[in-house]
Amino acid sequence: MRIYFMGVCGTAMGNAALLARAAGHEVLGADTGVYPPMSQVLAVAGIEVHEGYDPARLERLAPDCVVIGNAMTRGNPEVEWLLDTRTLAFTSLPALLHDRILCRRRNIVVAGTHGKTTTTALTAFLLRENGGDPGFLIGGVPLDPPMGNHLGSDDEPFVIEGDEYDSAFFDKRSKFIHYAPYIAVLNNLEFDHADIFRDLADVQRNFSHLTRIVPRSGWIVLNGDDENLAALGSMPWTRIVRVGTGEGNDVRIIGFHETASGSSFELTWHDRHWDRVHWQLPGLYNARNAAMAATAARLSRVGPNAGTATLEMDRDRLTTGLDLRPLERFRGVRRRQETLVTAPGLLVVEDFGHHPTAIAETLLSFRNRYPMARLIAVFEPRSNTARTRILQADFMRALAKADDVYLGAVSRAERLSPDQRFDRDAVATFLQGKSVACHLPGDNARLLQELEGNTLRNRNESLVVIFFSNGSFDGIIAKYAGAAKAARLT
Repeated sequence: MRIYFMGVCGTAMGNAALLARAAGHEVLGADTGVYPPMSQVLAVAGIEVHEGYDPARLERLAPDCVVIGNAMTRGNPEVEWLLDTRTLAFTSLPALLHDRILCRRRNIVVAGTHGKTTTTALTAFLLRENGGDPGFLIGGVPLDPPMGNHLGSDDEPFVIEGDEYDSAFFDKRSKFIHYAPYIAVLNNLEFDHADIFRDLADVQRNFSHLTRIVPRSGWIVLNGDDENLAALGSMPWTRIVRVGTGEGNDVRIIGFHETASGSSFELTWHDRHWDRVHWQLPGLYNARNAAMAATAARLSRVGPNAGTATLEMDRDRLTTGLDLRPLERFRGVRRRQETLVTAPGLLVVEDFGHHPTAIAETLLSFRNRYPMARLIAVFEPRSNTARTRILQADFMRALAKADDVYLGAVSRAERLSPDQRFDRDAVATFLQGKSVACHLPGDNARLLQELEGNTLRNRNESLVVIFFSNGSFDGIIAKYAGAAKAARLT
């Protein structure tokens, strides 16, 4: 089959194109501003990538199917040609994944407002390190496993990041509805994506739809500490394993502790010791990601006919059936609390954080790890929710956990009215009232200049600088990291 991907250089689209190629299909695609690293990976794989969107070229290429990424909208010339002529079949990426890969696999679908990418990588990593050959599709660039996609063996699980965002402009269902879960991992649930969800109840409704397609022989691995997930109800049609810190969870995280050298915690199954984990990833939130991943990986090795009562009687087998020691070597995912620079008196970190809860937890973790350092948060209001005022009060409280805050320019600010737009002045006023120094440069180039001047020449105190953005931040993160290395390591 000849498959054409629109938006092929995006992380998810590119990795899916590589999966399709591995499955034996002829693959090609197009994007605007064809860019690395995905363009380079696709080229190495022999996938033909075209610059821009051209209906005449698409007609000439004549693929059997066109995959329309969810970044594509009405008005795109190829989209309009497809709708006008109806000469080529088209579909969404989630539907293609279901029809060509997932429909015959026992899939582990990792969902949640936060931690999906890391938990997906962790699950695939643990299964591989324990001798399995799972398939996986990770919505980021993992360091472990060493690639973002792998077809795996047909008789092994397929681990996939279950995004709640919509599938395409013509399919407004959440992507994860297409993914046929055998095990659904529900990490957490909060209001986000205000551009497609009305409120928290609307998000919960979509997560409830996901739980209803888990088979009775499957599992829901649920964050048992999350009140918004508890509101989904009992879900009696399948089996549930609850994971968390509180009593009453089936798998518990106990004794979490972290320092600059790493973190550690114990996992128990029904109060019986499972393992003690020592690793490098920061925060209790990542310990929870590891616990959710370990539980899902372990349950994927249990036969579909084993009932919950059988599992409770066979705790020893469950706590010894998966080796967790490889977690000591797990290096994480790029742009998820990724250390860019370690130099005398300066640590520079890049994080994909664009939701207040994720930012707050990251700042709290680095405060615990480096209690004597000055903690500097550099935040770009970029996502479709973050650049509005909808969660502004929550962003204020999250950023107040830093000592200094640099607020970047609001992305695509001209598309929002002043009363809808993230109000940098109001945020600065709030933070200054909390004794947090707040900087409001006119644009991101000036932010970089001011940040370099205030931090790279300051050698009298220890600094931790964390960049938060789900986009490029106009390239200033890499520029600052390069300047920091030159200033502190030479």
